[in-house]
Amino acid sequence: MRDDALRIEGVSKQRGALAVLSDVSLVVRPGERVALLGHNGAGKSTLMKIVLGLVRASGGTIAVMGAAPGTVAARRATAYLPEAVAFHKALTGREQLTLFAKLSGVSRTVVAALLERVGLTDAADRRLGTYSKGMRQRLGMAQVLLGKPSVALLDEPTSGLDPASRHELYAIIDELAAAGTAVLIASHALTEVEARTERIAIMKDGRLVADDTLANLSARAGLPTRIRITATDAEADRVAEALGGTRINGRTVDLLCQTSGKLDRVKRIMSLGDAVTDFDISPPKLEDLYRHYSSEKPQ
Repeated sequence: MRDDALRIEGVSKQRGALAVLSDVSLVVRPGERVALLGHNGAGKSTLMKIVLGLVRASGGTIAVMGAAPGTVAARRATAYLPEAVAFHKALTGREQLTLFAKLSGVSRTVVAALLERVGLTDAADRRLGTYSKGMRQRLGMAQVLLGKPSVALLDEPTSGLDPASRHELYAIIDELAAAGTAVLIASHALTEVEARTERIAIMKDGRLVADDTLANLSARAGLPTRIRITATDAEADRVAEALGGTRINGRTVDLLCQTSGKLDRVKRIMSLGDAVTDFDISPPKLEDLYRHYSSEKPQ
């Protein structure tokens, strides 16, 4: 098995005087799920289009399973789900997926199973013009599953899906990764990707400003852990003073500390005995890290 399924090295893209992408490098390995985050206009979709061979880079190199973007080998190895999928409204779901199977050189015998996998069996013979956005998105995911791709590029894959369908889509993404597909997910749904990806890559103004595991990004950012303490009515002020925290209302005291000092703070809380009735520990979330890295100036 290759060490990398998708390798992006020093890619740049100029549109006139505007630098859409600047020296972007990113590797996605087989079976890895990487979240690509960034504000609208950060360059995520442009990067995906360059990987697909739809847009030509101004500089740098990209290899999809060792092949250049746009080549037959790269296209066969890649599946793509755009944010807003578009299908021929007069076709049925079954007809559309059968056509994709034929174009991909995949046996049409897999179509029924794929429609069932994405929850479209009952709507398989309805015209696509009657499909909701979420249903079209699920049909697009069935297309991604065709041919067992080596690389899957998913641009806002849960767009238009209800919570249950979002959960099911990520279960399918998990299956893709387990089968060895390298998955790159561009998303604004931070809570979803926080729990379902191995690495986080953050773009800002066409540059990659972060690329690592959530734990490593958190350690590097040095963001504080929040400890929220519930004290007894009579002891809230004393608890706040003893711990160096802030009483925010009633019996609640907030305390911020670095991760390395968390255990010591917990020991101090426990030493207060019955003055404390409960406490919760909240480490930095992906939303906090995203704000931190996306506000940094590129070096």
